[in-house]
Amino acid sequence: MKFYLIDDDASVCNILKIIIQQKKLGEVCGSASNGVDALEDLRFIHPDIIIVDLLMPIMDGINFVRKAKEQYPDICYVMLSQVSSKEMVAQAYECGVTFFLQKPVNGVEVVRVLTNVVDSIQMKRTFQQMQSLFMQGGQENMAAAPVPELKLLSEQPEDKPHIKRLRGILQKLGIIGESGSADIITLVDYMIEQGPESGKFTVSELCSRFSPNNSKSMEQRIRRAVNAGLTNLANMGLEDYSNNTFHDLAGTLYSFEQIRKEMDYIRGKSGTHGKVSLKNFLNSLIFYCTN
Repeated sequence: MKFYLIDDDASVCNILKIIIQQKKLGEVCGSASNGVDALEDLRFIHPDIIIVDLLMPIMDGINFVRKAKEQYPDICYVMLSQVSSKEMVAQAYECGVTFFLQKPVNGVEVVRVLTNVVDSIQMKRTFQQMQSLFMQGGQENMAAAPVPELKLLSEQPEDKPHIKRLRGILQKLGIIGESGSADIITLVDYMIEQGPESGKFTVSELCSRFSPNNSKSMEQRIRRAVNAGLTNLANMGLEDYSNNTFHDLAGTLYSFEQIRKEMDYIRGKSGTHGKVSLKNFLNSLIFYCTN
């Protein structure tokens, strides 16, 4: 992964560079002391992740991200800030920031947050590659793919490492008690056991293989649980944007844009809930449980 650092304090950039290199998170391909110079550099440098200070002279971090996001939407933007104002944090999220780092810089937090950022990018790229392969395979092969005999969750061993990790994630989301959580575990376990081949099927098709007569009910249970997790994460972000669970799971299990929409709904700024992609959610769980 390539990192680009923006901070008017050179010592902060140096500390971040040392942490990134020592922990083998990637390489630092450049840095700048303000947003104007950084925008000029981006014409020639193509980083995967930009860490930008919120308060800087000439151009602050929010305006930088807003301008950069228009030209470079695929870059992941991490905001570095000692500001605790919820209004300013909300502005940063709305302009395209997906992760926050607190000042003064804490090495443990930097490693945790940046590891999540790297995992998120790698996960998205893996999904894109899988989708590309499936599309090349053609719809005929997808329809003709053999379906192995399925087992109900009650027949599956609960001591599988990936199931233990999965339960931990669902617990962090606050949805382990939802009726749909058992269905989520069933599908994720099956998709992991079957490997990439399972990616050819929609959630509806997967549900129909476990519950032929009530596949819609199974899918609805899953959707309710996933939506509950979205609401729980949005509330965590509103209470404390530095919440570890919020940082770890927001923007990976869900689209961060949709989390922002859910936040706006909770605040009464919008009448529309955030939306979820069940397939992306399940794929993200697979990534978390197997890496």
